[in-house]
This record gives sequence, structure tokens and C-alpha cells, in this order.
Amino acid sequence: MTGPAAPAAFPGGAGLFRLGSHVAHLNHGSFGAVPVPVADAHRRLTAEAATDPDAFFLGVADRLAEARTRIAAHMNTEPEGAAFVTNATEGANLVLDALCLAPDDEVLVTDHGYGTVVAAAARRARVITVTLDPALPDESALRKAVLSALTPRTRVALLDQISSPTARLIATPELIADLAERGVTTVVDGAHAPGMLAEPLAGGPDFWFGNLHKWAYAPPGSALLVVSPTHRGRVPAPVPSWEDDRGFPRAVEYRATADYTGWLAAPEGLDLLAGLGPERVRAHNSALAGYGAELLARLPGVTPLPADDRLAMRALRLPPRLARTHAEAAALREEIAARLGCRVLIWPWPGGGGIRICGQIYNLPAEYERLAVALRSLLDGR
Repeated sequence: MTGPAAPAAFPGGAGLFRLGSHVAHLNHGSFGAVPVPVADAHRRLTAEAATDPDAFFLGVADRLAEARTRIAAHMNTEPEGAAFVTNATEGANLVLDALCLAPDDEVLVTDHGYGTVVAAAARRARVITVTLDPALPDESALRKAVLSALTPRTRVALLDQISSPTARLIATPELIADLAERGVTTVVDGAHAPGMLAEPLAGGPDFWFGNLHKWAYAPPGSALLVVSPTHRGRVPAPVPSWEDDRGFPRAVEYRATADYTGWLAAPEGLDLLAGLGPERVRAHNSALAGYGAELLARLPGVTPLPADDRLAMRALRLPPRLARTHAEAAALREEIAARLGCRVLIWPWPGGGGIRICGQIYNLPAEYERLAVALRSLLDGR
């Protein structure tokens, strides 16, 4: 049988990164990778801070505002409505604190939600979990399942924009609008959206947070929290600082003698993406992930989940009884890394989990071919 056509390599893509050649990095969605130009800018900022700490820290709040303005322009949002945070989980905790939830308030989540974000909600309120079959065919089916789970006590819907393990679009503009019409506060976990989606803030949720260090090519520890005008005055500063009287976003960003160099370098990542051609990059990455998924779907017992061409991630179910728990998933992930030389995400699910692969401009079709061949041998031994 003829296999799927392999996409062409992205010109110069691999040379933009310093990734080791000893392993196939097919898991960009978990931790990202910093392109060389961004890493170099970050290094220069670190050197500047070390050379004259007084000058650096006395001016850093204004420079953060400038960097935030550059990021906001790329994301089509207002700079005064956005604040730098370290990651999506921190953004979730700040939002949940701003909402002042009572223990009997209901927060709606799904079983595709990111564990630490769901745990943050559970610390503050009653969590109602919507069970979404990973194989639900389309966005309308996912939307119907979420809306049918609402109760009169549902105060907040905390939903993934793109689910991390299963690579599904959940918090679509249509679903956000439906929830708003029902008086539900919308909180969107956009961890994978910046750089991946052309309009990551479409739909205008009440709160949105997303990582910049994944698909937006920023240094680690770089994320953005975006808040609608109605709620900006409610977001607490993580720590008291000399910027407290400035309110959101400066009071949220400024943490005294912290390392701000990654945030200051973050706009370089989106500038780089803009120079490469965002639509070109997105189309290439999606095609590459799709190619890999087609190869894996030919393995016995491996079943592809519904995919979206806007995404550079694909998820597939593994044969039953594999990766049923977090411990089993972690063990299989590390076995694939050690024995097959491939980095992927293995996600747990009752009865049997799955595998997620990503496409990025540094990847080559041969890496997915290598994974498919080696994974067949590994699964045959199970």
C-alpha cells in the first residue's frame, strides 16, 4: 500500500535551533524549544543585567510595558489588558483568586483539562467535570457536551482552548458566546494557542492565559494573562511591590528582584515567527504532524483521534491496557525515549491511553518514519 506523501523540510528550520541530534524531538508542545536568535537576545539581556544591576532593575517595569506592547500587537489585543506571567498555571491561579469563589460555587471543567489547572480550581470551589469522549467527531459535538453539563450553580467555565493530551479545540468562539449568554464567566486555558492559532483571543473570553514559550518561540517561563476590562481591577498582584499603585497589569508583572530577561526577550519569538511567515509555518507544522499521525495510524491497535488542520499536534489512542494511569504513561514515555530515541507525549486514560506528536520547523519526515517503525516493534512485544 502506498504511504502518505512526506511534506518537504522547512528551509533553514533545523538550523534555527540547538537541539541535540541524538533524539527525535517530536514533543514541542510540552516544553517548546528556543530558536537561536531568541536565545541570543535573551543572553544579551542577561549580560546587561549583570553589568549594571541598578540601571537594569530601575528601568525594568517600563521595559516590560514596552515588551508587552510588542506582544499585544502580534496577538491583536490591548497592551493594558495583558500581563506577563510565568506560565499558564500561574495565570489560572491568579484568575481563580480574582473570582473570589465560594466553596459551593461550581467551576465547570472537562476531563481533557490540564491537571494543575483543574487542581487549582478544586482548591477553591466545587469542580464539575464534563466527560468528553476523545473520539467526539467535531467542535459542535464537544460544545453540546459542555453546555449540557451546566447547572444553575455553574459560575465559571474553565476550558482548554486546545487540549494538551488530545489536541482538540474546545473553547471555541461559539462556545464562549454560548456560555456568556448563560451568565457563565469564561476562563480559557490557551496554553498552546499563541503562535499556533492565527487569532488566539477570538471570542473575547473574560479571562485568557497562554504560554509564549511553546509555539511563540519565547524563552521558558514566559506567558501572558489577558483580562477583559470588567475584571482587570480584580486581579491580585502575586506579591506586594512598588508597582502596586499602578494596578493591572504592572502590579501583576513586577516582582522586585526577579529575572525578567525571558519576558523582555519574548517579543523576539513572535517577531521571528512573523519574519518566517506565520501561515507558512502553521501549514507546514500541521502537515508534518498529520504525516506522522498517518504513519502511526497504520500500526495495529493504534487509532487516530479527530484532528484539526489548524493545529500542529495530533493524538492517537494506543492499544487497550497501555498507559491507563499516569505512572504507566510516564514509564512508556521514557521507554520510547530510551529504546526508540524519540520524544513524544504519552497520555493516560482509563482503559488505555494515547500518544501525542507535534510538528515543528526543525522536524523532518524521517523522524516520524523512524518512530512508526520502532514503535511497531515495541508494541508487538506487548
